[in-house]
Amino acid sequence: MKRTYRATLLTAAAIAWTAPGAALAQSRKPAPDAAARCAALTGLKLPDTTITSAVMVPPKPAETGIAGDTPGYPAFCRVVARVRSEPGSDIGVELWLPAQGWTGVFHGNGSGGFAGTFALGYSGMAEGLRRGFATATTDAGTAPASPLEGDALIGQPRKWRDWGRLSTHVMTTTGKAITRAYYGERARKSFYTGCSTGGQMGLIEALYYPDDYDGILVGAPVMNRTWGHAAVLWNYQAANRTPGSTLSDNKLKLLNNAAIATCSRQGHGLPGDRFISDPMQCKFDPKVLQCTGAASDSCLTESEVATARAFYSGPTDRNGKPTYFGWLPGSEMPDTFGWSFLQKPVSGQPPFGSLFKWVFGTDWDWKGFDFDRDMPIVDAQLDPIVNDATRGSLAAFAARGGKLIVFHGLADTLVAPGQSAAFFDRHAAQMGGMSKLGGSARLFLAPGMMHCGGGTGPDAFNTTLGIPPRPPSDDTRHDLFSALIAWTDQGQAPDRIVATRFSSEDAGRIDMQRPLCPYPQRAVYRGFGSIHAASNFRCELPSDR
Repeated sequence: MKRTYRATLLTAAAIAWTAPGAALAQSRKPAPDAAARCAALTGLKLPDTTITSAVMVPPKPAETGIAGDTPGYPAFCRVVARVRSEPGSDIGVELWLPAQGWTGVFHGNGSGGFAGTFALGYSGMAEGLRRGFATATTDAGTAPASPLEGDALIGQPRKWRDWGRLSTHVMTTTGKAITRAYYGERARKSFYTGCSTGGQMGLIEALYYPDDYDGILVGAPVMNRTWGHAAVLWNYQAANRTPGSTLSDNKLKLLNNAAIATCSRQGHGLPGDRFISDPMQCKFDPKVLQCTGAASDSCLTESEVATARAFYSGPTDRNGKPTYFGWLPGSEMPDTFGWSFLQKPVSGQPPFGSLFKWVFGTDWDWKGFDFDRDMPIVDAQLDPIVNDATRGSLAAFAARGGKLIVFHGLADTLVAPGQSAAFFDRHAAQMGGMSKLGGSARLFLAPGMMHCGGGTGPDAFNTTLGIPPRPPSDDTRHDLFSALIAWTDQGQAPDRIVATRFSSEDAGRIDMQRPLCPYPQRAVYRGFGSIHAASNFRCELPSDR
């Protein structure tokens, strides 16, 4: 069966993860004591909190998918609560409490995009249940917004603040209180997992609430919210301001092939790979594809070259000086949330354009947006509210023994990979060098992987995401979540993680494995043996480090 990858954090609501409901709870009765303790939670009194429901949900059996068998999970008490601490604030929290076998661990999960739903946390929550964790997620306080649509938040700065800073801490304190009420004891350990907006939420916890979690695993974290949305708008403007500037799927494939070939010749990829191993070091100018005669599918017009250059450069000022990050060579994919997505409207506006309506109102028009003139206005209003991940320190989190793992796909086109590298460079400088930072925080960059998953590179290395598939093993060599747990419990820092790419045709068959190395190291081929085997690669520092 042919497999189609999708970016996990923004599409979880559309796949098999649907909210377990009361109808399921009636299909198999749990133990009377578990059911009674669950039902009693509706009467729990917590500050500013209403428990709207607490029902038992039966276990889920194992299933067979693209990577073989996916384990099921046990019966649990599903609790939904709402926290309203101030006018305009309404943060939803959903909690799954194992009916039996709780290990004493609390597990928080993040959301995606503008959030507004619980569903984007369900894959991580299911993994938490499999491990015997009490596991929670939040709608980030933005309902009735949806992951791709934030117009409902126009004129509601408190909801922006909940989304940008406060909701994850509220989920955590509320979730821990309900967990203690159900089991009669406090959680002894706490872990957090999330990607995209969920990645930002995890960084906020490490930077500002260092006592909340012992270990935090985040992917593709949004750090600079205002400029992250501006980068998407920059792409959209480049492709749509003048006729003939949009890159068709065929042109994107042409561009991708040329970028991979160019970077491979420069030593940043291996022959036969459909991705670039080190795109941050590659120099690629799409002008090499510019038509010298009539326009055709085998070349790019001058306008198409300009669009591609805008995608690679990212936003620049009127003098051409970069003001943010661009997308890397090898990311030119006509895939879900790839370059094709960035060129097309969502509800008649640029993707994620609602953020600009928060500042300029419902009549905001992308055509008239001037980056030099308007971004200072956007930052003046929103930077203090939604960009806290660009500030703060990891020192307190590290001092109490907290461990942070960040992963980021190098073919990501929703969150610029360059900002994750810059984040680690910045915090390494604050804490006395990368080796010292590495005692508490590590970054793994995944060649060929798109936003939270998908793409042409190996992307199965995290059991909490749902899509891509689970890695072939949940041991510490193949699974970042297990590696995080071992690091916090036993002090075993991950020095490499094996990433897997499964066959698109045969369920469970492995096409390729490559190691992911802690930044700034990178995987280097030994020069012999199969390039599809991780054992034939070693982790090395680049020559300029």
